[in-house]
Amino acid sequence: MPTAPTARGGTRPPAGPRRPTAADGLLVVDKPAGWTSHDVVARVRRLASTRKVGHAGTLDPMATGVLVVGIGRATRLLTYVTGADKDYTATVRLGVVTTTDDAEGETLARTDASGIARGDLDAQVAALTGDVQQVPSSVSAIKVDGQRAYARVRAGEDVELAARPVHVARFAVLDVRPGVVDEVPVLDVDVEVTCSSGTYVRALARDLGAALGVGGHLTALRRTRVAGYGIEHARTLDELAGEPEDVAVPVLPLTDAARGVLPVRALTEPEARALSYGQGIAAADEPSGPVAAVGPGDVLVAVVERRGPRVVPVVVFAPAS
Repeated sequence: MPTAPTARGGTRPPAGPRRPTAADGLLVVDKPAGWTSHDVVARVRRLASTRKVGHAGTLDPMATGVLVVGIGRATRLLTYVTGADKDYTATVRLGVVTTTDDAEGETLARTDASGIARGDLDAQVAALTGDVQQVPSSVSAIKVDGQRAYARVRAGEDVELAARPVHVARFAVLDVRPGVVDEVPVLDVDVEVTCSSGTYVRALARDLGAALGVGGHLTALRRTRVAGYGIEHARTLDELAGEPEDVAVPVLPLTDAARGVLPVRALTEPEARALSYGQGIAAADEPSGPVAAVGPGDVLVAVVERRGPRVVPVVVFAPAS
């Protein structure tokens, strides 16, 4: 049987038996370089035999690492995953400025970075730690008048985005390595970053280089954690595709998935029943913000929030039967 062309210019084997539909839950995927987050979702749709798939938190094609993918009802958890803090490892190249603040852009300028003292580097890293007003890269996915910023840039527009508050909990220098690019001395700085949702690591690279007077951009980025989902829990697409074709792709079940991102309240049977009908229950010692409400049998009943003396369901996962 002939093979079929793929979007990437190669061929794929003829379609075999349809894999059983995956259960509702999360997949922690180790995204490969060169793939968009949408590419990963499209691949998981085929592997999971369902269209109901989404992701939490876009990774640029250059980046690798943790991409949390929701399947079935777990897509309703993704909004909470998207807003969680994240860990990255990255390499910043000081001395080269690019159009995209990363290695995928065109070079705009090169400046000798060999004179940067370690003390100055550490001081500027410290200045970019904590609560920061950050201007996102002009080629980010932020929408401007309904259109993605990167699409406007590609169309030839000059895009200027407003600064917004982000929190960089950790910005640590691991190693500094001198190098040469087109006969210009540069410094490659390996870093680890823990930051809030909405923080652009490539903007940190850009701002670090600007503060040191030589410019900078990101040459490598790997996301190692999103909320409670670490790289140690991630599987590659090849590993997932290697599962037996008569077995559904294994997922992190709904309740375990919720535990990875939300505090948990254990419910009694009457409380679980009330929430499943969309009714509120008496508050206990819940923190502010969303809480995973787990009933008998370790069933995720709902995501709830406290409203005065009551706790009310925001999303119901186990509707009354």
